[in-house]
Amino acid sequence: MGITVNNLLSNEKNIFININGSMKYKIMDKIILILLLAATSIFVGCKKSSSNPLNLNYNMEGKWMYENNSLSTMYIFKDGVRYTYYCSGRNCDSLYQTFQAGDGNNLPETNNYTYENDTLTINLNFGNVLVTPVVFENNGNKATFTTPGYSLFKIN
Repeated sequence: MGITVNNLLSNEKNIFININGSMKYKIMDKIILILLLAATSIFVGCKKSSSNPLNLNYNMEGKWMYENNSLSTMYIFKDGVRYTYYCSGRNCDSLYQTFQAGDGNNLPETNNYTYENDTLTINLNFGNVLVTPVVFENNGNKATFTTPGYSLFKIN
């Protein structure tokens, strides 16, 4: 008995007709499996970015102070060193504009720092270290420190 294409097709139709219910479920199972595999490959294939996309290319370099200069303190972050400046007068903003990193107007003690993967690490000396995630806002002009819970504002 020879099998022809027509016999094979008619046999397949008969199989489909005979086991109509279970064949539909098998097809649905295959479709669901394919969709699950596709969804899994999308999530598994994605590489998590090591930096916050909102932070873009912002960093801590520059002059920073507390909101409204509330603590009369300015920090300059420059080349891995944080310099601290205090002002006791009324015109601190214009005075801060004249200060430069390491110009001698800063406190004698400086702090080394690193900024990597959206995390600021400042060596506060004597075994104390501040490690905090930083979230930048307002085009990089506001740096919010997550751990201590305060913000610094960039002086332009």
